[in-house]
Amino acid sequence: MIIPRIARSFPYLKVELEQANIELTPEQFIKKILTTSVIVSITLTIALAMVFYRLDVNLAFVLLAFPIIFAGMFFFFINSPKGKSNKITREIDHEIVYAGRFLLIELSAGVPLFDAMKNISDAYPVIGKYFKQIVDKVETGKPIEQAINEVSEITPSENFRKFLFQILNSMKTGGDVAHALESITEQISKEQLINIKEYGKKLNPMVLFYLLIAVILPSLGIAILALMSTFTGLTLSLSNLIGINFVIGILQLSFLSIIQGLRKGV
Repeated sequence: MIIPRIARSFPYLKVELEQANIELTPEQFIKKILTTSVIVSITLTIALAMVFYRLDVNLAFVLLAFPIIFAGMFFFFINSPKGKSNKITREIDHEIVYAGRFLLIELSAGVPLFDAMKNISDAYPVIGKYFKQIVDKVETGKPIEQAINEVSEITPSENFRKFLFQILNSMKTGGDVAHALESITEQISKEQLINIKEYGKKLNPMVLFYLLIAVILPSLGIAILALMSTFTGLTLSLSNLIGINFVIGILQLSFLSIIQGLRKGV
C-alpha cells in the first residue's frame, strides 16, 4: 500500500500527532490529508482555469498547475501538526509560571503532590490537561514516576518538559519537590523575561518593514499608476486591480504570520 510507504517517509509524524493532540495514527492522518489535498487542489485548479479563461490564457497551463498545487497542499497539511503543536507550546508557556507557583503554594500548604496535580488540572485549561493525564494514568494503576515520564514525552513544550523533569528527578532522588519547583519556575520566569525583550527588539524593525513594503509602497504605487493612466493613457483593467490587491493581501498576511511566529507564549 502506498499510504504506509508515505507514512514511513515521515518517521517523526507519530510524535508530532501526539504532541498536537491529534488522535489519529500516521496512516489515518496521511489518508485524510491526501483526500483533503485532492479536493482542495481540484477546487483551486477549477478556479484557476476560470481565471485563465477570462484572461485568454492557454488552459494547458492548468494541467501543469494541478500537480504543483497538490504538492503544495500536501506539504501544507502534513506540516499542520507542527503548527498546532507550536500553538499549544505557546499556550502552555503562557500558563507554566502561574501553574508552577500554584503547585508550589499547594505543596507549601501541606497538600500531597498527587492531590496538588488534581487541583492544578482543574485550575488551568491547557497545562491542566497534561496533569489530568498524569492523574488518570496513576488512577489506572501506573506509578506516578512512570506517568510523569510518559506525559513529558508527548508535551511539545520544552519548558514543561524541564518542569516535569525537576519533579521526577526530585521524587527519584528523595529531594524536596517544592524547592525544585521553586528553582525551575524562577528559571523559566527569567527566560520568558529575556524572550519578551528579544521579541521587542525583533518587532521594531519588522513593523517598519511592514509599513514600508505592505502599506506605503503599495499605496504610493497605486497612486502613481492612477496618475500615469491619466497622463499617458495607460489603462488598468479590473483583473489588473484584483491582481494587485491579491499580491498586497499576500504580503500583509505574510508579515502578520512572521510577526505572530516571533511572539513567545508569555
